[in-house]
Amino acid sequence: MMETSDRARELVWSAEQFLSDVFRRVDAVEMVNQQRVLEAFWQERVSARHFAPTTGYGYDDIARDTLDRVFARALMAQKALVRPQFVNGTHAIFTALAGLVEPGDRIISITGDPYDTLLEAIGVRGDAPNSLKRMGVSFQSIALTQKGKIDLTAIEQVDRTAVKIIYAQRSRGYAWREAITMAQMKEAFDRVHEWFPGAAILVDNCYGEFVEGTEPTAQGADIIAGSLIKNPGGGLAPTGGYIAGREDLIERIAQRMTVPGMGAEVGSYAGDYRLFYQGLFLAPHVTAQCVKGAALFARVFEQLNLLTMPLYDASRSDIIQAVQFPDADSLVAFCRSIQKAAPVDSFVSPEPWDMPGYEDQVVMAAGAFVQGATTELSADGPIRAPYTAYLQGALTYAHARIACMLACEELIRQGF
Repeated sequence: MMETSDRARELVWSAEQFLSDVFRRVDAVEMVNQQRVLEAFWQERVSARHFAPTTGYGYDDIARDTLDRVFARALMAQKALVRPQFVNGTHAIFTALAGLVEPGDRIISITGDPYDTLLEAIGVRGDAPNSLKRMGVSFQSIALTQKGKIDLTAIEQVDRTAVKIIYAQRSRGYAWREAITMAQMKEAFDRVHEWFPGAAILVDNCYGEFVEGTEPTAQGADIIAGSLIKNPGGGLAPTGGYIAGREDLIERIAQRMTVPGMGAEVGSYAGDYRLFYQGLFLAPHVTAQCVKGAALFARVFEQLNLLTMPLYDASRSDIIQAVQFPDADSLVAFCRSIQKAAPVDSFVSPEPWDMPGYEDQVVMAAGAFVQGATTELSADGPIRAPYTAYLQGALTYAHARIACMLACEELIRQGF
């Protein structure tokens, strides 16, 4: 049974009253995004026949092809590849990168080092077979400014020889920084296109879809990529990822995704396409629930004298809420409290472990219906200083509220 103290209940209740204006702003963004998604369904004349599974080569798969077009419209792109065969966001991003570069080309990241798992795929860390480094592609990272902004001065001074891709990561990953907003992207991408006219801008859009009322593709990004078990899957997509953007670049990436000469015209799915369509339809609402939950955690934990990023009333561009703890034990205890609030595996106690693709041990609370889904309430963090938990998701705000109360109670017991 759920037992919480008067103090925990009061902290959560007072935070909700305090956040009323923030919640209204989130509702307004949801309405904009929901209309755009709904219009995409109307324009592509989605019907029950588009939910049917296919087998074999997947020639003339109307479910797959229509889903691509609906996603493209919803994400403000010319064309999209939406595939259950992408195992995660890193897979989709790597496929996009590999599809656009050749030996001797260079990739410049303008938001610092990418997320941990992509570092190995590129070849920055480790020596994995078939990394981009092994393929003869070089990589350079440009740190953000001390204020966490894209450093345009440093970018302008970069050697422009053989630069094929300008890479940007929208979300914070395992970094103590704000997500990159659409306004920041617009300013930076306008300059980047001027300085690197032959390069494509590729954005890792994970955790960011539908958080603002527009997408990077409308701010000058040529390609975006992400995961379907994050925002755009709406909590229903069972697996998969997407790549969207300029038509000519998507067609080139499709040749890498399958086989040169076949591209996007093959690839069947024997499962049920309905969950991908329905998940996208729900995505603006589920994302809004995630954002509201993140703001609630930020406000409550601020009242417990913990450092949070972003602040409760900040303009957000992803669903992640970072919370800094004084030591590893507090970080692990927090993640365990989130696990206890899960609908699945609530009885499990998370332990730090060596996750594939990560340099440090990671503790992860993830009692989800879809394994690893981050639109479902979850929290994780590397066991390294500063000891930071990265909280995201909640299919419903009510779930986030209950979890916040339980986590608050656990921290009160620890003396916060």
